[in-house]
Amino acid sequence: MFARWKPSVTVAAVVQREHGGEAQFLLVEEHTPEGLKLNNPAGHLDPGESPEQAAVREVLEETACAFTPDRLVGVYLSRFVRPASGEDVTFVRFAFGGTVGEPDPARALDDGIVRTLWMTLAEVRASRVRHRSPHVLGCIEDFIAGRRYPLEAITTHASLYEPELKR
Repeated sequence: MFARWKPSVTVAAVVQREHGGEAQFLLVEEHTPEGLKLNNPAGHLDPGESPEQAAVREVLEETACAFTPDRLVGVYLSRFVRPASGEDVTFVRFAFGGTVGEPDPARALDDGIVRTLWMTLAEVRASRVRHRSPHVLGCIEDFIAGRRYPLEAITTHASLYEPELKR
């Protein structure tokens, strides 16, 4: 029987702030099978949630900050082969831009997240070898370039929340 190919769907957030007259971007440092890596706050789409809902959840889990998306930055496709296992994975990433509130000090960061960081574009570029994905920098550069699509570009059908029965 033919095995259907199923890419992993992920979401990411690009958040910028001004600090000391310089733009900084929110990243997380996390444990991965390939070691300690830097990433945008990001994660997998869970069953029963839209990409936008997943981005809000992932940012809260990884940074303890409430995220308010205001744009779709882009949809990205990449492939990765894990060096240790040889696992071949294709990722589809929905990247959202938006803002965050202050971290909730009562909230623990998600398992595997070591810390959150605010980094300048130069620092993000200089740390490329530590990026978890080729899209960490790409999403930020697209955000800076003004890439902005309305959140309504992604349609989530009601059947996601209450599946239709096929008869």
